[in-house]
Amino acid sequence: MHTSDQGFELIKKFEGCELEAYKCAAGVWTIGYGHTKDVQEGDKWTEEKADFMLWRELDDEYEHYVNSLVTVPINQCQFDALVSWTYNLGPNNLKKSSMLRVLNEGKYDEVPAQMKRWNKAKGKVLAGLTRRREAEGLMFEGRSEEHTSELQSQSTISYAVFCLKKKKEGS
Repeated sequence: MHTSDQGFELIKKFEGCELEAYKCAAGVWTIGYGHTKDVQEGDKWTEEKADFMLWRELDDEYEHYVNSLVTVPINQCQFDALVSWTYNLGPNNLKKSSMLRVLNEGKYDEVPAQMKRWNKAKGKVLAGLTRRREAEGLMFEGRSEEHTSELQSQSTISYAVFCLKKKKEGS
């Protein structure tokens, strides 16, 4: 199975596209849509390269993890949600997760709650990760379209609050 356009867009939305290398919340050098392999301070990409590298990484690596580790039948929405989760958290977290165990036991209805548990970086709950896990859980359930505008509004409001706090700190 391969990531659909809807799954690709979900990943892009939550990763965001940064065309210059930066350190993410976990302290890892990152560029494009969350690309971390061989990234160094000062690296710069075009948006086209960022799109290409995301498609390539999903195709070469992350889809394989989901295809090989999930042992029960899943639909496209479930696959897309799992690829997004794995892209963000890494294959080792997928392998050791209770989410994968629950899924492979056929307890599909418990998977979204298991996904939502993974909303921390360096031990702190992050609003962006909480929103991403919520969106992945909804996609897993096949309900992602219902809440797209609500999640976008929450993301915009959170960003506006962040900007206002930064502006106030700088004053």
